[in-house]
Amino acid sequence: MTGDRFLVEGGHPLRGVVTPAGNKNEALPVLAACLLVKGEVVVDNVPRIRDVAALLEGLRHLGVQVALDGHGTARLDASRLTGHDPDPAVMSRLRGSVLLAPGLLARTGRAVLPPPGGDRIGRRRLDTHLLALTGLGARVEAGPALHLTLDGRFRGAEIFLDEMSVTATENAVMAATLGDGTTRILNAASEPHVQGLCRFLNALGARISGIGTNQLRIEGVPELAPGRHRLGPDHIEIGSFVALAAMTGGELRIRDVVPDDLRMIRLAYQRLGVETSVEGTTLVVPGPQELRVAADADGAIPKVDDAPWPGFPADLTSLALVLATQSRGTVLIHEKLFESRLFFVDSLIAMGARIVLCDPHRAVVVGPSELRGAPIVSPDIRAGMALIGAALCARGTSVIMNAHQVDRGYERIDERLLALGARITRDAGAC
Repeated sequence: MTGDRFLVEGGHPLRGVVTPAGNKNEALPVLAACLLVKGEVVVDNVPRIRDVAALLEGLRHLGVQVALDGHGTARLDASRLTGHDPDPAVMSRLRGSVLLAPGLLARTGRAVLPPPGGDRIGRRRLDTHLLALTGLGARVEAGPALHLTLDGRFRGAEIFLDEMSVTATENAVMAATLGDGTTRILNAASEPHVQGLCRFLNALGARISGIGTNQLRIEGVPELAPGRHRLGPDHIEIGSFVALAAMTGGELRIRDVVPDDLRMIRLAYQRLGVETSVEGTTLVVPGPQELRVAADADGAIPKVDDAPWPGFPADLTSLALVLATQSRGTVLIHEKLFESRLFFVDSLIAMGARIVLCDPHRAVVVGPSELRGAPIVSPDIRAGMALIGAALCARGTSVIMNAHQVDRGYERIDERLLALGARITRDAGAC
């Protein structure tokens, strides 16, 4: 197998100051929503990651004028769309390709979407997306590719989502924005990136209320106007840096955070012995800390489990599991959403971690374990970052294959970790 790999020498605590990149999961729907606008939209704080690059390439294929500078400012103009079928080769690299459907349908009346790509962490059903789009007037023909059509405009309706799907909520919001009448979305996701998309659309003239709740109300408008939006800080990246600093015994200051977005992350990490504090918009990880699992009040083994917002984010489950290997005590990690996300633990066990994988969703971790360097493979974005964390606190050197997986979600992660004292290098084109 060819591709970049990371060489990581463990035993070097992270220390210093870091600023999080823009929210990856906000960037993708916001950039896709530019299809709704006839005119230039400017988006600031865009993370320079592979998933964003793939989406921008897909938009160019559709005739969107795209420019991204070295400071993270993207300028997009979808005034002249030239197609309704995104390039399958590009979209196969990206889970978020389904986010193009509302804009293409609203502007051209048709969308042909290849099967979405992205992480292989389990089944990621599209049923909720289709429920929302058909409820607003679209028609769907399923096959190897999805063929969607729309006569005229979307129609306002009451949509009850059968699960709190982030991307389905975003698709429903985008479609309803240019729909006739009023739409109510019930059982909506409310993550910070969903809120960011709604605020972006409102800045362009949309009329969305209930932002931050599980019930959204959208009054359709005839059109959206050009405008500008700044993406919020990536709370998943912030949570990643907190875990890496704590497990390596480091001391870190993370600037420009939104403290309210971090409440459950800090609470779950506290269960694993990690103390943090907030100074204005700076999150402080003091160090070194003696990590110890906090048992439940009755002495029972505690658990860290993910849940829809404002619960603990599923995207941090892998890092919480690695953090638990460095914390004294026993904890149950319960990943409820994806049935393949925990399968990377075999690499941790090979490094010396004491983990019992109970089933695809649950793992019992007994710590602390002295990890040792090993050759390992990154299966997805979040597991890749978790394995970097394991390598940073391991004895010896680790080789992490599939570095491109991490690049899909974390901007220049090797350079930024190197600046914080990590010993990490990228070996390009390795086998």
